[in-house]
Amino acid sequence: MKLKMYQIDAFAERVFSGNPAAICVLDSWLEDAVMQQIAAENNLAETAFVVKNNNQYDIRWFTPEIEVDLCGHATLATAFVLFNYYIPNEKNIKFFSSRSGSLWVEKEDEGYLTLNFPVDDLALCNPMPKLYDALGVTPEHIFKGKTDYLLVYKNQDEIIQISPNFFLLNQVEARGIIVTAKGEDVDFVSRFFAPQAGINEDPVTGSAHTSLTPYWSKILGKDRLTAKQLSKRGGELICENLGERIKIKGKAVSYLIGEIEV
Repeated sequence: MKLKMYQIDAFAERVFSGNPAAICVLDSWLEDAVMQQIAAENNLAETAFVVKNNNQYDIRWFTPEIEVDLCGHATLATAFVLFNYYIPNEKNIKFFSSRSGSLWVEKEDEGYLTLNFPVDDLALCNPMPKLYDALGVTPEHIFKGKTDYLLVYKNQDEIIQISPNFFLLNQVEARGIIVTAKGEDVDFVSRFFAPQAGINEDPVTGSAHTSLTPYWSKILGKDRLTAKQLSKRGGELICENLGERIKIKGKAVSYLIGEIEV
């Protein structure tokens, strides 16, 4: 069986930046094991699979190791593919069925795409010395969301200097570890580590901003925020706190259009 596949750099204005995702647009779902094998073969942070459902779409996301509940950059990349190659006259996409409920993407001017996602629920945690040892720096605060830990640090330099011990970090039961601080030229900065999902450091993590946006919105007293993920590839996002949902805005560019055989 031959399948069309796209590789898109999300939260990027040029190739070789942002976060790459593979996108497979399917007529019907493949077996779970096959989708997981395709994601492992791609060896990208995420591979998204999408199936049209009447006038809407259903979407699922796989890392090289597991299926995940939510992925921002691969959703942005999927919307980019659909808007550019399947439904060029449309300005809105609804992903009706996902493991995180209904998701929306809006096509805006100047190439921007805006995700509309549910917010994460954060709870203050007790100190976790083993996690701090794995990161090498003790945070000021630690919170637990639905799938990730959120660690808040003093300043941007501390975020840049973090060099995790991934052997130790892999022993922490969580999809991922978000580290964040107030930014120098943006409202906040972050990095995201997810060795248990097969990704030591994710270049740009849209889903992490469902935790970051409500936190920094409350701390900074503003609903519209600029953000930067300080990975090697880097990525910039514009976030808006809507209360129970958030908007995450970014751009995407096409890197590869091809065909796979499974």
